[in-house]
Amino acid sequence: MPTTSASEPLPASPAPRERGPWDAWDPEPARLPAAAKAIVATVVPGKAHPVPRRARPTLTPSVLGDDDLAALAAIVGTDHATRDDDVRALHLGGKSTLDLLRRRLDDPQDAPDAVVAPVDHAGVAAVLRACDGRRIAVVPFGGGTSVVGGVDPVRGAQRAVIALDLSRTASLCALDEVSQLATFGAGTTGPQAEELLGARGYTLGHFPQSYLYASLGGFAATRSSGQASRGYGRFDDLVHALRVATPRGDLDLGRAPASAAGPDLRELFLGSEGAFGVLTEVTVRIRPVPAATSYRAWTFPDFASGAAAFREATQRGLRPTVLRLSDETETRVNAAMGGHLTRLRGCLAVATFEGATTAEAEQARDALDAVFAAHGAKSRGEDPARSWERGRFASPGLRDTLMDIGVLAETLETATTWANLPALKTAVTAALGASLAAAGTKPIVMCHISHVYPAGASLYFTVVAALTEDPRAQWAGAKDAASRAIGEAHGTITHHHAVGRDHRAYLETEIGPLGVALLRAVKATLDPNGIMNPGALVAPAPAPEAPAAPGSLA
Repeated sequence: MPTTSASEPLPASPAPRERGPWDAWDPEPARLPAAAKAIVATVVPGKAHPVPRRARPTLTPSVLGDDDLAALAAIVGTDHATRDDDVRALHLGGKSTLDLLRRRLDDPQDAPDAVVAPVDHAGVAAVLRACDGRRIAVVPFGGGTSVVGGVDPVRGAQRAVIALDLSRTASLCALDEVSQLATFGAGTTGPQAEELLGARGYTLGHFPQSYLYASLGGFAATRSSGQASRGYGRFDDLVHALRVATPRGDLDLGRAPASAAGPDLRELFLGSEGAFGVLTEVTVRIRPVPAATSYRAWTFPDFASGAAAFREATQRGLRPTVLRLSDETETRVNAAMGGHLTRLRGCLAVATFEGATTAEAEQARDALDAVFAAHGAKSRGEDPARSWERGRFASPGLRDTLMDIGVLAETLETATTWANLPALKTAVTAALGASLAAAGTKPIVMCHISHVYPAGASLYFTVVAALTEDPRAQWAGAKDAASRAIGEAHGTITHHHAVGRDHRAYLETEIGPLGVALLRAVKATLDPNGIMNPGALVAPAPAPEAPAAPGSLA
């Protein structure tokens, strides 16, 4: 790929990024807004069951032998292959509520037997070869933000497991300004990518809630969808090419913007979650940093009228950068959290608009305004949209603070067609509410649309309830009830959080047994010894039945 003529040479390395703590989302506890106390009092009418954090984890002992560690250190360097507990503690898995509860309740913590950090594709490939020959499971680890059990340190049938830390691969490897393509090491985080691109006048425009910590390789491996998806597209829309290391060899996929050369093999790895191999380099489409941004918010009389307006605007091809619609409950809760107890009735919608000029951004805003007004929307000015943008990465950290005082706060997401959207929303809301109420709590179930398509939209649910004496069973039951409701109502089990291990049991309902068999066949081809992220995406293939003994009645 041609590189930029900018004065700074490539590859370029970004500033190091802080990794999240072992037992929480952010290094510093989130401050609970004063108005949140009223909400807490609503969902915790009786005695709360706080789950306090621990000062330091006790880890399962490493079973990786000295000779194994020496072999891996010979590839990546002595300082980058370690069984040190402080390093292992930062690679215990993801950041779902069940993950965080496990770190507060269990002792010891299941940990990888070692953490190995190669610096480039060649190093990753060499580590996979060594682990394949030594029966060591490999769990690729970017930012560690999975909320579906996608990076748990699971050995499977192997005798040990390592976390393959990709943070040292962070770099801008190549930049083609003519084609507006940039190649990054897979461990580059969202902020690092924006830092490297912004210095040259470009942006990737991918801002999921995990943006501060998650990596580009993780975005691709989970089919991430950022908050600006209406303007920039999902991450899989942005991927031009992938470089992959597998136990069977290397793959370089994607050489043209479109091709008819058989099925698109990139699709095998977009969403593959490290089960087939490791994404080591990702080439993505980039854009110049927009010169102007405009903001607008509206309230609709109800969720149905708001969804109808979103559908019309999307099917007419209007493309704000960000487009979000909260239901009545989420609108009320967010208003209370912001101290606006009497404002914003109905359903709040927020949008942002980017352009090469202010006039261009405002023209897009005015076009959307006209569609929304026809559906009964009232303009609320810019402030709610600007307020949302300021706090858009803060919500996950509130989970930790709420858990400290005995409150469960968790999310799940799905998507369906416009025609099926009301039925799916009703089914999932009812399933979550009934399951949590049966556990003796008074839950609040909220929902919003944050990703839209001509044929349909996503639904993102947030649940707040009092923690019970058995909080893991409480949330596991609610998540199972919601997941079953999603399948029965013909939604997807995940719109952008991936399958991991948590959603694996529900995948067959969506893709059928033959679909699962196809995924297993791909894994058997690329990872015949089953070392890659065991149990993520697909369960190991069942062992073949032993032939009946001669003369038996079998």
